[in-house]
Amino acid sequence: MKRFRRTPALALSFAGFLTQLDVTAVVVALPTIGDDLGFGLAAYAWTMDAYSLAFTATLLASGALADRHGRRRALLAGNMLFAVASLACGLAWDGPSLWVARVAQGLGAAFVITGSIALTASAYPDPADRARAFGLAGIVSGAAMALGPTLGGAVAAWFGWRWIFLANLPFCLLAAWIVPRLVAEERADAARPLDLMGIALLTLALGIAIETLLAGRTTLHLAIGTGASLACATLFVMQQKRRPHPVLDPALLTQPAMIAVAVLLITVSIGYWAVLVYLPLFLTTAFGLSTAQAGVALLAATVPMVFLPPLAGRLATRWGWRALFTCGLVTIAAGDLALALQPTWTMALLGMAVIATGTALVQSQLSGAVVTLAPPAQAGMASALTIVMRQGGFALGIAALGAALGLEQEASAYASVFLLASAASGLGAAAAILLLPAGATRP
Repeated sequence: MKRFRRTPALALSFAGFLTQLDVTAVVVALPTIGDDLGFGLAAYAWTMDAYSLAFTATLLASGALADRHGRRRALLAGNMLFAVASLACGLAWDGPSLWVARVAQGLGAAFVITGSIALTASAYPDPADRARAFGLAGIVSGAAMALGPTLGGAVAAWFGWRWIFLANLPFCLLAAWIVPRLVAEERADAARPLDLMGIALLTLALGIAIETLLAGRTTLHLAIGTGASLACATLFVMQQKRRPHPVLDPALLTQPAMIAVAVLLITVSIGYWAVLVYLPLFLTTAFGLSTAQAGVALLAATVPMVFLPPLAGRLATRWGWRALFTCGLVTIAAGDLALALQPTWTMALLGMAVIATGTALVQSQLSGAVVTLAPPAQAGMASALTIVMRQGGFALGIAALGAALGLEQEASAYASVFLLASAASGLGAAAAILLLPAGATRP
Protein backbone atom coordinates (compact mmCIF):
# COMPACT_ATOMS: atom_id res chain seq x y z
CA MET A 1 0.00 0.00 0.00
CA LYS A 2 1.30 3.42 -0.97
CA ARG A 3 2.13 5.57 2.04
CA PHE A 4 0.27 8.85 2.42
CA ARG A 5 2.67 11.85 2.21
CA ARG A 6 1.67 14.34 4.87
CA THR A 7 4.40 16.93 4.37
CA PRO A 8 2.98 18.69 1.26
CA ALA A 9 -0.47 18.83 2.83
CA LEU A 10 0.94 20.18 6.10
CA ALA A 11 3.04 22.79 4.28
CA LEU A 12 0.03 24.00 2.28
CA SER A 13 -2.19 23.93 5.37
CA PHE A 14 0.36 26.02 7.24
CA ALA A 15 0.32 28.59 4.44
CA GLY A 16 -3.42 29.01 4.90
CA PHE A 17 -3.31 28.77 8.70
CA LEU A 18 -2.47 32.45 9.21
CA THR A 19 -5.30 33.70 7.01
CA GLN A 20 -7.80 31.73 9.13
CA LEU A 21 -6.15 32.62 12.43
CA ASP A 22 -6.10 36.31 11.53
CA VAL A 23 -9.88 36.52 11.08
CA THR A 24 -10.84 35.25 14.52
CA ALA A 25 -7.84 36.79 16.31
CA VAL A 26 -8.74 40.25 15.04
CA VAL A 27 -12.40 39.80 16.03
CA VAL A 28 -11.67 39.71 19.75
CA ALA A 29 -9.40 42.77 19.58
CA LEU A 30 -11.88 44.95 17.66
CA PRO A 31 -13.21 46.76 20.77
CA THR A 32 -9.63 47.68 21.74
CA ILE A 33 -8.80 48.77 18.18
CA GLY A 34 -11.97 50.87 18.08
CA ASP A 35 -11.12 52.60 21.36
CA ASP A 36 -7.55 53.31 20.28
CA LEU A 37 -8.38 54.66 16.82
CA GLY A 38 -11.67 56.33 17.74
CA PHE A 39 -13.97 53.98 15.81
CA GLY A 40 -17.70 54.26 15.45
CA LEU A 41 -19.75 51.15 14.83
CA ALA A 42 -19.64 51.46 11.02
CA ALA A 43 -15.84 51.68 11.09
CA TYR A 44 -15.78 48.66 13.42
CA ALA A 45 -17.73 46.64 10.86
CA TRP A 46 -15.62 47.88 7.94
CA THR A 47 -12.47 46.60 9.66
CA MET A 48 -13.79 43.09 9.00
CA ASP A 49 -15.73 43.81 5.81
CA ALA A 50 -12.79 45.49 4.03
CA TYR A 51 -10.91 42.20 4.36
CA SER A 52 -13.90 40.02 3.47
CA LEU A 53 -14.98 42.10 0.46
CA ALA A 54 -11.46 42.13 -1.00
CA PHE A 55 -11.14 38.40 -0.35
CA THR A 56 -14.45 37.62 -2.07
CA ALA A 57 -13.76 39.76 -5.14
CA THR A 58 -10.18 38.55 -5.57
CA LEU A 59 -11.19 34.88 -5.45
CA LEU A 60 -12.78 35.32 -8.87
CA ALA A 61 -9.46 36.50 -10.32
CA SER A 62 -6.96 34.53 -8.26
CA GLY A 63 -7.85 31.16 -9.76
CA ALA A 64 -7.38 32.38 -13.34
CA LEU A 65 -4.09 34.13 -12.49
CA ALA A 66 -2.80 31.09 -10.61
CA ASP A 67 -3.59 28.82 -13.57
CA ARG A 68 -1.79 31.20 -15.93
CA HIS A 69 1.32 32.09 -13.90
CA GLY A 70 1.70 29.10 -11.59
CA ARG A 71 -0.22 28.06 -8.51
CA ARG A 72 2.76 27.94 -6.18
CA ARG A 73 3.91 31.33 -7.42
CA ALA A 74 0.42 32.74 -6.77
CA LEU A 75 0.40 31.30 -3.25
CA LEU A 76 3.83 32.72 -2.44
CA ALA A 77 2.94 36.13 -3.91
CA GLY A 78 -0.24 36.17 -1.83
CA ASN A 79 1.72 35.16 1.25
CA MET A 80 4.18 38.03 0.71
CA LEU A 81 1.37 40.53 0.14
CA PHE A 82 -0.33 39.28 3.31
CA ALA A 83 2.92 39.86 5.23
CA VAL A 84 3.36 43.43 3.92
CA ALA A 85 -0.30 44.19 4.58
CA SER A 86 0.01 42.80 8.13
CA LEU A 87 2.89 45.20 8.73
CA ALA A 88 0.74 48.06 7.41
CA CYS A 89 -2.12 47.02 9.74
CA GLY A 90 0.27 47.06 12.69
CA LEU A 91 1.43 50.56 11.78
CA ALA A 92 -2.06 51.99 11.00
CA TRP A 93 -2.72 55.41 12.54
CA ASP A 94 -6.46 55.80 11.83
CA GLY A 95 -9.48 54.02 10.39
CA PRO A 96 -8.84 54.59 6.66
CA SER A 97 -5.20 53.47 6.87
CA LEU A 98 -6.30 50.28 8.65
CA TRP A 99 -9.05 49.58 6.12
CA VAL A 100 -6.67 49.96 3.18
CA ALA A 101 -4.24 47.55 4.84
CA ARG A 102 -7.09 45.13 5.54
CA VAL A 103 -8.06 45.25 1.85
CA ALA A 104 -4.50 44.28 0.97
CA GLN A 105 -4.64 41.45 3.50
CA GLY A 106 -7.82 40.16 1.85
CA LEU A 107 -6.19 40.29 -1.58
CA GLY A 108 -3.20 38.30 -0.34
CA ALA A 109 -5.35 35.79 1.54
CA ALA A 110 -7.40 35.03 -1.59
CA PHE A 111 -4.26 34.03 -3.51
CA VAL A 112 -3.00 31.96 -0.58
CA ILE A 113 -6.27 30.03 -0.21
CA THR A 114 -6.79 29.54 -3.96
CA GLY A 115 -3.21 28.40 -4.46
CA SER A 116 -3.25 26.02 -1.52
CA ILE A 117 -6.52 24.37 -2.63
CA ALA A 118 -5.33 23.93 -6.23
CA LEU A 119 -1.88 22.67 -5.20
CA THR A 120 -3.37 20.21 -2.72
CA ALA A 121 -5.67 18.80 -5.39
CA SER A 122 -2.80 18.38 -7.89
CA ALA A 123 -0.33 17.01 -5.30
CA TYR A 124 -2.72 14.18 -4.42
CA PRO A 125 -4.20 12.70 -7.63
CA ASP A 126 -5.52 9.64 -5.79
CA PRO A 127 -9.05 10.42 -4.51
CA ALA A 128 -8.49 8.76 -1.13
CA ASP A 129 -5.22 10.64 -0.56
CA ARG A 130 -6.84 13.88 -1.70
CA ALA A 131 -9.68 13.41 0.78
CA ARG A 132 -7.15 12.81 3.58
CA ALA A 133 -5.16 15.89 2.55
CA PHE A 134 -8.23 18.14 2.55
CA GLY A 135 -9.33 16.57 5.83
CA LEU A 136 -5.95 17.49 7.31
CA ALA A 137 -6.33 21.03 5.97
CA GLY A 138 -9.77 21.19 7.60
CA ILE A 139 -8.31 20.21 10.98
CA VAL A 140 -5.60 22.87 10.69
CA SER A 141 -8.17 25.49 9.64
CA GLY A 142 -10.48 24.55 12.49
CA ALA A 143 -7.62 24.76 15.00
CA ALA A 144 -6.72 28.22 13.67
CA MET A 145 -10.28 29.47 14.06
CA ALA A 146 -10.57 27.99 17.55
CA LEU A 147 -7.24 29.35 18.80
CA GLY A 148 -7.66 32.79 17.21
CA PRO A 149 -9.88 34.49 19.80
CA THR A 150 -7.83 33.31 22.78
CA LEU A 151 -4.48 34.15 21.19
CA GLY A 152 -5.79 37.46 19.87
CA GLY A 153 -7.17 38.42 23.25
CA ALA A 154 -3.97 37.49 25.05
CA VAL A 155 -1.71 39.30 22.56
CA ALA A 156 -3.90 42.42 22.61
CA ALA A 157 -3.96 42.44 26.42
CA TRP A 158 -0.25 41.81 26.96
CA PHE A 159 1.43 43.55 24.02
CA GLY A 160 -1.23 45.70 22.34
CA TRP A 161 -3.54 45.01 19.39
CA ARG A 162 -0.90 45.96 16.79
CA TRP A 163 1.06 42.82 17.63
CA ILE A 164 -1.80 40.63 16.40
CA PHE A 165 -0.81 41.80 12.92
CA LEU A 166 2.94 42.16 13.44
CA ALA A 167 3.16 38.59 14.79
CA ASN A 168 2.15 37.36 11.31
CA LEU A 169 5.49 38.41 9.79
CA PRO A 170 7.80 35.62 11.02
CA PHE A 171 5.20 32.98 10.18
CA CYS A 172 4.73 34.38 6.66
CA LEU A 173 8.50 34.23 6.18
CA LEU A 174 8.51 30.64 7.44
CA ALA A 175 5.77 29.71 4.97
CA ALA A 176 7.76 31.36 2.15
CA TRP A 177 10.73 29.16 3.10
CA ILE A 178 8.83 25.87 3.59
CA VAL A 179 6.44 25.76 0.61
CA PRO A 180 9.03 25.91 -2.23
CA ARG A 181 10.98 23.07 -0.58
CA LEU A 182 8.04 20.70 -0.21
CA VAL A 183 5.58 21.58 -2.98
CA ALA A 184 6.21 21.52 -6.73
CA GLU A 185 4.97 24.23 -9.09
CA GLU A 186 1.77 23.48 -11.03
CA ARG A 187 0.05 25.20 -13.95
CA ALA A 188 -3.23 24.48 -15.71
CA ASP A 189 -3.09 23.08 -19.25
CA ALA A 190 -5.38 25.86 -20.47
CA ALA A 191 -5.41 29.20 -18.67
CA ARG A 192 -8.82 30.67 -17.93
CA PRO A 193 -9.64 34.21 -19.10
CA LEU A 194 -9.60 37.01 -16.55
CA ASP A 195 -13.01 38.71 -16.16
CA LEU A 196 -12.26 42.18 -14.76
CA MET A 197 -15.72 43.52 -15.56
CA GLY A 198 -17.44 40.70 -13.71
CA ILE A 199 -15.17 41.18 -10.69
CA ALA A 200 -15.90 44.93 -10.65
CA LEU A 201 -19.68 44.45 -10.86
CA LEU A 202 -19.78 41.86 -8.07
CA THR A 203 -17.54 44.00 -5.85
CA LEU A 204 -19.75 47.05 -6.42
CA ALA A 205 -22.91 45.07 -5.68
CA LEU A 206 -21.54 43.82 -2.35
CA GLY A 207 -19.75 47.05 -1.41
CA ILE A 208 -22.76 49.29 -2.03
CA ALA A 209 -25.01 46.91 -0.08
CA ILE A 210 -22.62 46.91 2.89
CA GLU A 211 -22.25 50.69 2.94
CA THR A 212 -26.02 51.15 2.61
CA LEU A 213 -26.70 48.87 5.58
CA LEU A 214 -24.07 50.54 7.74
CA ALA A 215 -24.68 54.18 6.80
CA GLY A 216 -28.29 54.26 5.65
CA ARG A 217 -30.15 56.45 8.13
CA THR A 218 -32.99 57.67 5.87
CA THR A 219 -35.52 55.91 3.67
CA LEU A 220 -34.17 57.72 0.59
CA HIS A 221 -30.59 56.64 1.32
CA LEU A 222 -31.69 53.02 1.82
CA ALA A 223 -33.77 53.06 -1.37
CA ILE A 224 -30.97 54.51 -3.52
CA GLY A 225 -28.32 52.20 -2.08
CA THR A 226 -30.48 49.10 -2.41
CA GLY A 227 -31.41 49.99 -5.98
CA ALA A 228 -27.78 50.59 -6.96
CA SER A 229 -26.67 47.31 -5.39
CA LEU A 230 -29.44 45.34 -7.13
CA ALA A 231 -28.62 47.05 -10.43
CA CYS A 232 -24.95 45.99 -10.18
CA ALA A 233 -25.97 42.44 -9.22
CA THR A 234 -28.36 42.27 -12.19
CA LEU A 235 -25.69 43.54 -14.57
CA PHE A 236 -23.28 40.92 -13.16
CA VAL A 237 -25.77 38.11 -13.86
CA MET A 238 -26.46 39.39 -17.40
CA GLN A 239 -22.75 39.82 -18.11
CA GLN A 240 -21.96 36.30 -16.89
CA LYS A 241 -24.70 34.78 -19.06
CA ARG A 242 -23.12 36.34 -22.17
CA ARG A 243 -19.58 35.11 -21.46
CA PRO A 244 -18.47 31.81 -23.02
CA HIS A 245 -16.45 31.08 -19.85
CA PRO A 246 -18.20 32.76 -16.90
CA VAL A 247 -16.42 32.95 -13.55
CA LEU A 248 -19.77 32.20 -11.88
CA ASP A 249 -22.49 30.63 -14.02
CA PRO A 250 -25.91 31.95 -12.89
CA ALA A 251 -27.49 28.78 -14.34
CA LEU A 252 -26.14 26.92 -11.29
CA LEU A 253 -28.72 28.72 -9.16
CA THR A 254 -31.72 27.64 -11.25
CA GLN A 255 -31.87 24.25 -9.50
CA PRO A 256 -33.84 24.07 -6.20
CA ALA A 257 -31.08 22.12 -4.42
CA MET A 258 -28.41 24.65 -5.41
CA ILE A 259 -30.65 27.53 -4.34
CA ALA A 260 -31.02 25.80 -0.98
CA VAL A 261 -27.27 25.40 -0.55
CA ALA A 262 -26.68 29.05 -1.50
CA VAL A 263 -29.25 30.16 1.11
CA LEU A 264 -27.63 27.87 3.67
CA LEU A 265 -24.18 29.29 3.02
CA ILE A 266 -25.45 32.85 3.48
CA THR A 267 -27.57 32.13 6.55
CA VAL A 268 -24.81 30.19 8.34
CA SER A 269 -22.52 33.15 7.68
CA ILE A 270 -25.09 35.47 9.31
CA GLY A 271 -26.19 33.15 12.10
CA TYR A 272 -22.67 32.24 13.25
CA TRP A 273 -19.74 33.97 11.55
CA ALA A 274 -21.16 37.50 11.60
CA VAL A 275 -22.38 36.96 15.17
CA LEU A 276 -18.82 36.00 16.10
CA VAL A 277 -17.71 39.52 15.12
CA TYR A 278 -20.09 41.16 17.61
CA LEU A 279 -19.67 38.69 20.48
CA PRO A 280 -16.54 40.43 21.92
CA LEU A 281 -18.42 43.75 22.06
CA PHE A 282 -21.40 42.00 23.65
CA LEU A 283 -19.26 40.24 26.25
CA THR A 284 -17.38 43.38 27.23
CA THR A 285 -20.57 45.48 27.35
CA ALA A 286 -22.91 43.01 29.05
CA PHE A 287 -20.49 41.34 31.47
CA GLY A 288 -17.58 43.78 31.75
CA LEU A 289 -14.98 41.33 30.48
CA SER A 290 -11.50 42.43 29.50
CA THR A 291 -10.15 41.70 26.02
CA ALA A 292 -8.19 38.69 27.29
CA GLN A 293 -11.20 37.35 29.21
CA ALA A 294 -13.45 37.76 26.15
CA GLY A 295 -10.92 35.80 24.10
CA VAL A 296 -11.05 32.90 26.54
CA ALA A 297 -14.86 33.04 26.71
CA LEU A 298 -15.07 32.82 22.91
CA LEU A 299 -13.59 29.33 23.09
CA ALA A 300 -17.16 28.24 23.80
CA ALA A 301 -18.07 29.53 20.33
CA THR A 302 -15.09 28.03 18.48
CA VAL A 303 -13.88 24.77 20.06
CA PRO A 304 -16.86 22.70 18.81
CA MET A 305 -15.79 23.69 15.27
CA VAL A 306 -12.63 21.58 15.75
CA PHE A 307 -14.10 18.39 17.21
CA LEU A 308 -17.57 17.98 15.70
CA PRO A 309 -17.01 17.92 11.87
CA PRO A 310 -16.17 14.14 11.89
CA LEU A 311 -19.52 13.51 13.61
CA ALA A 312 -21.22 15.63 10.94
CA GLY A 313 -19.78 13.37 8.25
CA ARG A 314 -21.23 10.28 9.91
CA LEU A 315 -24.60 11.93 10.45
CA ALA A 316 -24.73 13.06 6.81
CA THR A 317 -24.39 9.44 5.71
CA ARG A 318 -27.02 8.25 8.18
CA TRP A 319 -29.58 11.06 7.99
CA GLY A 320 -29.03 12.68 4.61
CA TRP A 321 -28.22 16.33 4.01
CA ARG A 322 -31.76 17.66 4.33
CA ALA A 323 -32.16 16.35 7.87
CA LEU A 324 -28.60 17.26 8.90
CA PHE A 325 -28.72 20.82 7.55
CA THR A 326 -32.19 21.42 8.99
CA CYS A 327 -31.03 20.20 12.40
CA GLY A 328 -27.88 22.34 12.21
CA LEU A 329 -29.69 25.55 11.25
CA VAL A 330 -32.39 25.02 13.88
CA THR A 331 -29.61 24.56 16.44
CA ILE A 332 -27.93 27.81 15.37
CA ALA A 333 -31.28 29.61 15.54
CA ALA A 334 -31.87 28.28 19.07
CA GLY A 335 -28.41 29.40 20.20
CA ASP A 336 -28.87 32.89 18.78
CA LEU A 337 -32.29 33.09 20.43
CA ALA A 338 -30.76 32.14 23.79
CA LEU A 339 -28.26 34.99 23.38
CA ALA A 340 -31.10 37.40 22.55
CA LEU A 341 -33.11 36.71 25.68
CA GLN A 342 -31.04 38.93 27.99
CA PRO A 343 -28.96 35.97 29.15
CA THR A 344 -27.08 35.35 32.33
CA TRP A 345 -23.38 34.57 32.04
CA THR A 346 -24.14 30.83 32.04
CA MET A 347 -26.80 31.22 29.35
CA ALA A 348 -24.44 33.31 27.22
CA LEU A 349 -21.80 30.57 27.32
CA LEU A 350 -24.43 27.97 26.53
CA GLY A 351 -25.77 30.03 23.62
CA MET A 352 -22.28 30.41 22.14
CA ALA A 353 -21.64 26.67 22.45
CA VAL A 354 -24.98 25.89 20.79
CA ILE A 355 -24.40 28.11 17.74
CA ALA A 356 -20.93 26.59 17.33
CA THR A 357 -22.39 23.08 17.54
CA GLY A 358 -24.97 23.80 14.87
CA THR A 359 -22.38 25.39 12.60
CA ALA A 360 -19.98 22.47 13.02
CA LEU A 361 -22.73 20.10 11.84
CA VAL A 362 -23.36 22.16 8.70
CA GLN A 363 -20.15 23.96 7.70
CA SER A 364 -17.92 21.03 6.74
CA GLN A 365 -20.68 19.28 4.76
CA LEU A 366 -21.87 22.22 2.67
CA SER A 367 -18.89 22.13 0.32
CA GLY A 368 -19.46 18.44 -0.35
CA ALA A 369 -23.15 19.08 -0.97
CA VAL A 370 -22.36 21.79 -3.52
CA VAL A 371 -19.97 19.61 -5.50
CA THR A 372 -22.35 16.62 -5.42
CA LEU A 373 -25.55 18.46 -6.30
CA ALA A 374 -23.99 20.52 -9.12
CA PRO A 375 -23.59 19.05 -12.63
CA PRO A 376 -20.26 17.13 -12.80
CA ALA A 377 -18.85 19.44 -15.47
CA GLN A 378 -19.41 22.43 -13.19
CA ALA A 379 -17.96 21.02 -9.96
CA GLY A 380 -15.06 23.48 -9.96
CA MET A 381 -17.33 26.46 -10.49
CA ALA A 382 -19.66 25.16 -7.79
CA SER A 383 -16.73 25.14 -5.37
CA ALA A 384 -15.97 28.76 -6.26
CA LEU A 385 -19.64 29.58 -5.70
CA THR A 386 -19.36 28.05 -2.22
CA ILE A 387 -16.55 30.40 -1.21
CA VAL A 388 -18.16 33.48 -2.77
CA MET A 389 -21.53 32.84 -1.11
CA ARG A 390 -19.90 32.13 2.24
CA GLN A 391 -17.65 35.20 2.19
CA GLY A 392 -20.28 37.45 0.63
CA GLY A 393 -22.80 36.32 3.24
CA PHE A 394 -20.24 37.01 5.97
CA ALA A 395 -19.64 40.56 4.72
CA LEU A 396 -23.35 41.34 4.33
CA GLY A 397 -24.12 39.68 7.66
CA ILE A 398 -21.65 41.90 9.51
CA ALA A 399 -23.27 44.96 7.93
CA ALA A 400 -26.84 43.79 8.60
CA LEU A 401 -26.14 42.96 12.25
CA GLY A 402 -24.34 46.29 12.66
CA ALA A 403 -27.39 48.07 11.28
CA ALA A 404 -29.59 46.12 13.72
CA LEU A 405 -27.35 47.14 16.61
CA GLY A 406 -27.51 50.80 15.65
CA LEU A 407 -25.65 53.53 17.48
CA GLU A 408 -26.62 52.39 20.97
CA GLN A 409 -24.18 49.74 22.16
CA GLU A 410 -25.83 48.99 25.50
CA ALA A 411 -26.31 45.36 26.53
CA SER A 412 -30.06 45.46 25.75
CA ALA A 413 -29.40 46.62 22.17
CA TYR A 414 -27.74 43.30 21.30
CA ALA A 415 -31.07 41.48 21.51
CA SER A 416 -31.98 42.79 18.05
CA VAL A 417 -28.64 41.56 16.67
CA PHE A 418 -29.14 38.02 17.91
CA LEU A 419 -32.83 37.97 16.96
CA LEU A 420 -31.94 38.89 13.37
CA ALA A 421 -29.27 36.16 13.31
CA SER A 422 -31.80 33.66 14.68
CA ALA A 423 -34.35 34.63 12.02
CA ALA A 424 -31.75 34.21 9.27
CA SER A 425 -30.88 30.76 10.57
CA GLY A 426 -34.57 29.84 10.64
CA LEU A 427 -34.79 30.88 6.97
CA GLY A 428 -31.89 28.54 6.21
CA ALA A 429 -33.67 25.66 7.96
CA ALA A 430 -36.81 26.33 5.90
CA ALA A 431 -34.77 26.32 2.67
CA ALA A 432 -33.23 22.95 3.61
CA ILE A 433 -36.65 21.41 4.30
CA LEU A 434 -38.37 22.79 1.20
CA LEU A 435 -35.65 22.61 -1.47
CA LEU A 436 -33.19 19.82 -0.67
CA PRO A 437 -33.90 16.24 -1.85
CA ALA A 438 -34.58 13.88 1.05
CA GLY A 439 -32.16 11.15 -0.02
CA ALA A 440 -29.07 13.25 -0.83
CA THR A 441 -26.08 12.32 1.28
CA ARG A 442 -22.62 12.31 -0.25
CA PRO A 443 -20.86 11.29 -3.47
